[in-house]
Amino acid sequence: MAGTGRAGMVTRREALIGAGAAAGSLMLPGGAAWAQGAKPAELKVGIATYLSGPASVFGVPGRQTAEMLFDEINAAGGIAGVKVRPIFVDEGPGVDHVVGEYRRLVQSEGVHLIFAAISSADCIACAPLADELKRPTLLWDCGTQRIFEDNRYNYAFRTQANATPEILSALLYLLKVKPDFKSIAVINQDYAWGRDSWDIFRTAMNTLKPGVKVSAELFPRFGATDFSTEITRVLALRPDVVLSTSWGGDLDALIRQSSDRKLFERSTFVMPLAESSLQRVGKALPAGHIVGARGDHWFLHPSPADPERLKRFSDNYRAKYNAWPIYPCFHMAQAVSAMKVGIEKAVAAKGGGWPTDAELAAAFKGLEFPSPTASVRIREDGQGLENQLIGTTLHSDKYPFPVLTDMIVFPAETVTTPAGQKSADWLKTLTPDMVAKLPQAQAFK
Repeated sequence: MAGTGRAGMVTRREALIGAGAAAGSLMLPGGAAWAQGAKPAELKVGIATYLSGPASVFGVPGRQTAEMLFDEINAAGGIAGVKVRPIFVDEGPGVDHVVGEYRRLVQSEGVHLIFAAISSADCIACAPLADELKRPTLLWDCGTQRIFEDNRYNYAFRTQANATPEILSALLYLLKVKPDFKSIAVINQDYAWGRDSWDIFRTAMNTLKPGVKVSAELFPRFGATDFSTEITRVLALRPDVVLSTSWGGDLDALIRQSSDRKLFERSTFVMPLAESSLQRVGKALPAGHIVGARGDHWFLHPSPADPERLKRFSDNYRAKYNAWPIYPCFHMAQAVSAMKVGIEKAVAAKGGGWPTDAELAAAFKGLEFPSPTASVRIREDGQGLENQLIGTTLHSDKYPFPVLTDMIVFPAETVTTPAGQKSADWLKTLTPDMVAKLPQAQAFK
C-alpha cells in the first residue's frame, strides 16, 4: 500500500543487481540453505516492514505482532514440530534496499518464506523475485490491485484484500449515509497509492453517482508534515466531502491540522485507512466522519466469527505493548495464520514429510485460514478475499480516542474485482442497487 511510489525503478534496479546475485542461485537453486524436502532445524521467515521514518507508526506494530505470534507458536511446539524465527527488514530506505534484502534473505540467510511488504512499490518488486528465486512469498499488507491483475505468479500470494474493495467499500458507505453530496475534494499522498486509490474512487463514483463536482485534487508529497496550503484551499472551496486515502504519520498530521483549522466542521471526511490513526490522534478527530479499517479489522468488531479469538488477540497485544491492535497488526496476524495453515496443509499432503518450495507454494492456492475476526481465502490467482469494515467516528467515555459506530461489514466477494478482470473495467459495470443491498449497520456497544 505505502511506499515511495518508485515502482518504475524496480526493473532497472533488478537488472543492475540481478546478474551477480543470480549467479549464486544457479549454483544453489533458489538460494536454499537446506535440502529441498528435508525437515529444517528451524523455520526462518524474512519479514519486510517499516521500522524507520513516518511509516514506522504503522510498520512497528506489524513487527510487534509477528514477534508476539511467533512466540506463541514456538511455545506451542512450532509449526509441524519446527520452531519459527523471524528476520526483519526495514522498508524505510526504499525499493532498491528491499530488493537487495530480499535476495540476501533467500541466498544468504536461506529463509523458507518471506512476508513482503507494506509498500506497494516493494510488493511490485518482490512478486517477480518470488518466482525468480522460487521462494513462497506472502504479500502481507500492500494494497495495489495491479499485482495480480497485471501478472500471474506461482510463488506470490496476498493474505488480505487490495485497494479496490478497500476504496469501493468506503464509497458505498458514503452513498448510503450521505447520498446527497454534490462536491468532493481529495487530499492524497503524491505517489502511486495516493493517485491509484483516487482513480478507483473516482471511477466508481462516476459510475454510481455521476455529476459530482470534483472541487480540488491535491497531492502533497509523501512524508509531508505541513498541510496548511491544502487545508486553506479546501476551506475556501467548502466541498461536501473530503477524501483522503493517506495513512501513517502523514494522515496523523493532516487530521490534527484539519482539526485546528476547523475543517472537520465544514466537510465530511472519508478516510478509508484511518483506523490505524485513531489511537494516535485521539479527540482531534471529531465524531461523524467515515473511517475504514482496510479489512475486517477492529478490536471492537461488532460481529466477529469467534469473539473469544478476537478478544484473546486484542488483550494479548494490549498487555504486551500497551496499545490496542491496529490494522497492520491484523494483517500480520493473517499472514502468520496463512503461513501456519499452509505449511500444515502441505505437510499433511506429503504424509508428514516436509514440503519443497513448489509444494508449499501450491498449498497457498485456494487456502482458507482464520483471521482474528473472520476468515480469509486466497483465490487461485493469488489474491486474498477479505471482508471490509467501514464505520462512523463516535466519541465515547470508554476510550480516549474515537471509536466506530454504524459499522457495515462488506462481504469480500461483493466488493472485490473478479479474478481475470481489471478493476478499472469492473468498476464501470457497478449498478446503484449495490447501495440498497448493503448489510445492516451495527452500532457501537
